[in-house]
Amino acid sequence: MNTKEYITSGIIESYILGSASNEEAGILECVMKNNAEVKAAFEEVQQTLEDLATAQAVTPPNDLKSKIWNKIQQEQHAKSIETAVPIEIPGINAQEDHKEIAIKNNNSWKTYAVAASVLFLVSIAGNLFWMNNQSKNKEEMAKMKTEKQSQDLALQRMQQKWNMLSSPDMQMVVLKGVEKHPDSKAMVFWDKKSKEVYLNAEDLPKAPEGMQYQLWAIADGKPVNAGMYTEEKDSRIALSSIPNAQAFAITLEKQGGSAAPTMENMYVMGGI
Repeated sequence: MNTKEYITSGIIESYILGSASNEEAGILECVMKNNAEVKAAFEEVQQTLEDLATAQAVTPPNDLKSKIWNKIQQEQHAKSIETAVPIEIPGINAQEDHKEIAIKNNNSWKTYAVAASVLFLVSIAGNLFWMNNQSKNKEEMAKMKTEKQSQDLALQRMQQKWNMLSSPDMQMVVLKGVEKHPDSKAMVFWDKKSKEVYLNAEDLPKAPEGMQYQLWAIADGKPVNAGMYTEEKDSRIALSSIPNAQAFAITLEKQGGSAAPTMENMYVMGGI
């Protein structure tokens, strides 16, 4: 598959929308680092989706007010036709004609008042409709921004792991789940020069409230405290400096750690 076929395969859109598999995402991220054309296509698709969310704002039709006003005028004209023609009766003076004109004028003012009220309500409804759509668009944009930040953070973590793995001074130790936690796993990165130890434990279950994962180095058959794990430190900040070790293990301890490992709470272990 050449570059153009890869770009048009739909993998970029799947990645941005979060539906790509971990393997597909990893391949795309690696390709983007080494292929400027794929990177440019990714940025273009990302910008297009953001523009699409903004362009979806819907406003009331421009001719809505004029349609309502024409409808009111038609109804007013129909009422005028239905108005009974006054009959002249002897003995009735011009005062009756004056009263009839006053009544007509009063009805006209009422009609205009109703029309004005309707137009006012239409204006309010239109504004509320516009504001509601603006609010939805802002929510969608905020959601897309949050998703992009999550993707950027995930990409940053993958880049950090790649840097560690590609360093000739870094030794990776895979920690596998023990019998009680067979699905758990973690990775220790041990710098042979500085002796600093980094831990990637994002595949461990989230620690319960008041509890914390603690890394142990097994040196000369004895457990040595290798530091307390937090999500902020994951693969980025060294937990401790370990000069010598034959294995590493992780236990779940009370917040702040323990002087000795709680063996029944061990999750993973791996030898060097």
